[in-house]
This record gives sequence, C-alpha cells and structure tokens, in this order.
Amino acid sequence: MYFTPPLARLIEEFQKFPGVGPKSAQRMAFFVLNMSAEDVGKFAEVVVEAKDKVKHCSKCFHLSANDPCEICTNEKRDSGTICVVADSRDVIALEKTREYRGFYHVLSGLISPLEGRGPEQLRIRELINRAHNEGAKEVILAINPTIEGDATVLYISSFLKPLSIKVTRIAFGLPMGSDLEYADEITLTRAMEGRREI
Repeated sequence: MYFTPPLARLIEEFQKFPGVGPKSAQRMAFFVLNMSAEDVGKFAEVVVEAKDKVKHCSKCFHLSANDPCEICTNEKRDSGTICVVADSRDVIALEKTREYRGFYHVLSGLISPLEGRGPEQLRIRELINRAHNEGAKEVILAINPTIEGDATVLYISSFLKPLSIKVTRIAFGLPMGSDLEYADEITLTRAMEGRREI
C-alpha cells in the first residue's frame, strides 16, 4: 500500500507505540491529519512538555514533574512502609484503590536474564539503602506473579530479611502472567489486604 512519505513516516512512528499494529497506526495517523492545525500544535506541545518536565523522583523513582514527587512529600503517609513496584503504572493502579497509605519504590523493571536485565540495572540497591536508612518496618513487594517477578522478589527478599525488616508480597487474585495496571480496584484492594510474609 502506498502512502506519501510524510504520512508513511507518521504511521511508522505510531507503530512504535506498544500494542499498536499497522491498522491502528494508520487510524491514528489519519485522525491526526484530520485535526485542526491548532489542535495538532497543542498535541505536539503537550508531548514535548511531558517529555521535558516529567522525570524520575530522586527518592522513589516514580514519574513526576516534581522532585521529590507528590507522594514522597506527603507527610500524612506511613513512613514505616515501602511498597515496591516494577514501574510507575503500578503506583497509579495501587493509588486508585485509596487503600495503601505508605510510600513507594519503583524498580524500573524486573530481573530478566533473557532481556539482559540483571539486578544492577534496577533500583534494588537504592531500595535496600532506603529501607535500612529510613528504618522501614515493612517492605511490601507488589510485583507481578511472573517468572521475572518471582526472581526479583527472591533477590530483594534475600537482602532485606537479614536487616530484620518484615518482607511481604501482596496476595494475587490474578491469573499468572497478568499485570497490575489492568486489575480492577477491588481485586487490588483484596490483594493488598491478603499480602503474606515471605
């Protein structure tokens, strides 16, 4: 199928998004071309602004325009609890439940030898230092029940348990291989309440 070069490049760029195939990329490209020049300008401005301003919090590594982030600076949160997640999407999913009142730590991925990602590429060292230095009483591992997730949980718990920190993992009413970001609030609430010590 022939597309004029600028349209072909736009379609190629949309195909780089996760889960976007050729047909979806074409629909998105045609949608953009049917937008007004003003709306396209606003869209481009918002993308550039988000890329420019949203960074990782230096304390928990959640995405935020502020450093430290809004969660880390909230004095009403429980300082004795740190919930460990793979990425910022999981923080957002857990925050939607309005049940968890502690702080977070974003690993920025999971241990995955097949993808060439070992513990040194993750924020595990920062987590261990933080849990020790801040006197955490409990570290909750809210990590997906996958092979990579299980390997990450075992690795982290092997460092935290000798520090006499209670290490728990949330219970899952989710099938193996599913992601936190797609779970509903009730399932996540029950999973948080049913966490168990490792």
